[in-house]
Amino acid sequence: MISKENEIVKVSFDFAMKIVSYCETLENNKRFVIANQLLKSGTSIGANVREAQNAESISDFLHKMKIAAKEVEETEYWLLICDNAENYPSIADLLPRLNSIKKLLSKIISSTKKKINESVNL
Repeated sequence: MISKENEIVKVSFDFAMKIVSYCETLENNKRFVIANQLLKSGTSIGANVREAQNAESISDFLHKMKIAAKEVEETEYWLLICDNAENYPSIADLLPRLNSIKKLLSKIISSTKKKINESVNL
């Protein structure tokens, strides 16, 4: 069984690759500003998750995962703009992937907070 931390590394990387591909389509359609914003936030999720894997402390790990969660929210915002704008490519497969990342991050953040609280109460 893959741990949540390892699973999040994989799914966030896979999602970043899908975002790169989607943004290339946006750029081909001359949607440069949205493509740039979405590319930054969509790939930053995985970058922060990877950075968290080498955190200096459990608090640092938690901080990086919280940043990744914020990037999920920003990415969702840009995807919803694409979804509601006319003549933009479909985001159909991106939102479900993003929602699964959001759920994983929420579980990781929650369990990490619990570990921190338990260690403080020892």
